[in-house]
Amino acid sequence: MLRRLHHTQPESFAFTPANLEWAKGQITKYPEGRQASAIIPLLWRAQEQEGWLSRPAIEYVADMLGMPYIRALEVATFYFMFQLQPVGSVAHIQICGTTSCMICGAEDLIAVCKELIAPTPHTLSADGKFSWEEVECLGACANAPMAQIGKDYYEDLTAGKLRELIARFSAGEVPVPGSQIGRYAAEPAAGLTSLTEFESGRTQYNASVQLAVDIGDTVKRIDGTEVPLSMPWLGKSAKAARPAAKAKAPAGAAAPDTPAAAGVKPATLAEPRDGKGDDLTMISGVGPKLQALCQKLGFWHFDQIAAWTPAEVAWVDANLEGFKGRVTRDNWVAQAKVLAAGGSVEDAHRAAKV
Repeated sequence: MLRRLHHTQPESFAFTPANLEWAKGQITKYPEGRQASAIIPLLWRAQEQEGWLSRPAIEYVADMLGMPYIRALEVATFYFMFQLQPVGSVAHIQICGTTSCMICGAEDLIAVCKELIAPTPHTLSADGKFSWEEVECLGACANAPMAQIGKDYYEDLTAGKLRELIARFSAGEVPVPGSQIGRYAAEPAAGLTSLTEFESGRTQYNASVQLAVDIGDTVKRIDGTEVPLSMPWLGKSAKAARPAAKAKAPAGAAAPDTPAAAGVKPATLAEPRDGKGDDLTMISGVGPKLQALCQKLGFWHFDQIAAWTPAEVAWVDANLEGFKGRVTRDNWVAQAKVLAAGGSVEDAHRAAKV
């Protein structure tokens, strides 16, 4: 397949200060005279920053590595993971069209992309938010059909579910990645039939999905706000670069006040009733880190969340450090009402979509 640079190019490119520091760190992995070995990670970082690889970005990276421009162009045009044309400002959707996905409905997913985004791949939607392409096997055959959207896999898709995902992304939401029918990783859709002892104690989602939920990073581009950078070969670990942790409050102490924010602060509890809080990770979009943050703010029970008014939701959304906006995005209140009334996790997750 012939791959050419896009006909419209920006005037220039430059890494953000944090990304530049990261790029220079990558170069130090290689001995003097072998800096060109860093070409792929640096091109990838440039694409992660801008969404696609422009000619100025390719030449900028070549200059950093002391490479002729043609050598950097050879790499950028050879690997299909590099996008040589603008992609959607919200998300670029990659539909797997290989055997398993094809026989399970990938063509229906492609039809949705053609209808809602653009008739042809690598073409921006009318609002500039989306683009799409068909790709080769992405390795999630057990959960076919599937698509990679941003950094994550969305699996067990149907045409209707993909329509819903695109609508939610367009509205500014970030739907939870992974199986869209509630399957855990690649387990049987009807649940485990063996090794059931391993169900207890596991996270709400499988590892990659749990991480995406915990750090709120799925379609977000690398723009420098990911610091602290982790460069252990230079003695710069993420742990060392993080701000010093605040001292923990004594057991039983009242939840600390948080910075002023929009809305009205809900009623809080210094500790859970009867010494045991509800498992807030039953709420879709809440992982262990977010549960711990809620507890720090004084929210331990489903009925507390279920009672939040719109003004109180606004306050919590603004005070979830690192997870701002999650209450509204994942409709915690509707989910908590179901769970507080004794409903199932499945019913709560369905309520979030109403």
